[in-house]
Amino acid sequence: MGYDGGKSRGDASAGKAMTPKRAMVLAAGLGMRMRPYNGHLPKPLVEIGGQSLIDYPLDLLAKAGVERVAVNVHHLADALERHLASRKRPQIVISDERAALLGTGGGIVKALPLLGAAPFFLVNSDTVWLDGDKPNLIRLAEAFDADAMDALLLLAPTGNSVGGAGRGDYELRPDGRLRRPAAGEVAPFVYAGAAILAPTLFSGAPSGAFALTLLFDRAAGEGRLFGLPLEGAWMHVGSPEEVAAAKTALAAAR
Repeated sequence: MGYDGGKSRGDASAGKAMTPKRAMVLAAGLGMRMRPYNGHLPKPLVEIGGQSLIDYPLDLLAKAGVERVAVNVHHLADALERHLASRKRPQIVISDERAALLGTGGGIVKALPLLGAAPFFLVNSDTVWLDGDKPNLIRLAEAFDADAMDALLLLAPTGNSVGGAGRGDYELRPDGRLRRPAAGEVAPFVYAGAAILAPTLFSGAPSGAFALTLLFDRAAGEGRLFGLPLEGAWMHVGSPEEVAAAKTALAAAR
């Protein structure tokens, strides 16, 4: 059973958990590993299982009750904007990075005015998962505690994930806090590309381009970076090989 954010069934505060109404989907990367697609098709529009990658997180966010999603664009941005214009739910607002690619951290900082002052969902556009009995985004919302957390990351086990796991990213402590593994160690969990972030995470953030992991590491050092194990199956889709593996995994699950 996964960490529940310290909110037991008997805790009166557990019923006060609120699902964020806003979210950001990261979609501005160059997708350099995604050849031969990226010369004419941005990675978020690569199709698996009959739909574009970016529609997987957008559908999950809509199902979770998210009303507004900021999507950042850079590489082949016009094609991505045309695709997103056809969506009815959730409402899509574009964070335009055509002038300069800002990285995962800088891209979110630029989009913060679109996201408001409350905690928000963050989802990568190259992550796909199949939920268990309860949607993982709802589980994140129920576990998030703004008093204790700057970020709550969805985690996938390195042992049975499709693509992207490598040596793993984090160890999960019994209290739900995360730490990086020591050099040479294999971590049991990989960041699954989905999270709830508090705007306070970005206090004092660098200007310009930077990686979000910089802020995750700072939050971990302050004891404010937490994780929640994913229930279901997770796939990272960042290369043609991972596209093929994800297609096989989705076909087997349906």
